Amino acid sequence: MIKRPDTRGQRIKRHKRVRGKISGTPERPRLSVFRSENHIYAQVIDDINQVTLISASTVEKAFDGMGSNCDAATAIGKTVAERALAKGIDNVVFDRGGYVYHGRVKALADGAREAGLKF
Repeated sequence: MIKRPDTRGQRIKRHKRVRGKISGTPERPRLSVFRSENHIYAQVIDDINQVTLISASTVEKAFDGMGSNCDAATAIGKTVAERALAKGIDNVVFDRGGYVYHGRVKALADGAREAGLKF
């Protein structure tokens, strides 16, 4: 019998390892990314006060188009950056959530950088 690798478990393991090293502060919050098969979500989090400051996702009613492609990820990156800049946050720590920095995760990061967020 061929056993399939537990890819979700492996991702969570990578995410926990990375989260042990990075943390969001009020001065420099954490930009966290989660991607499912159909959507992508981004949050700006202050880990010290345990507060989500800003969020954006392809599930929102204001979002047009498909949520599972790189164009959508770029749009969400720009949206989260605009909301962060409106709140006075211009510097963040990027948390890729255990995913490979490639495809939709990279597109979201590039979109946030284009809109003026620094990380």
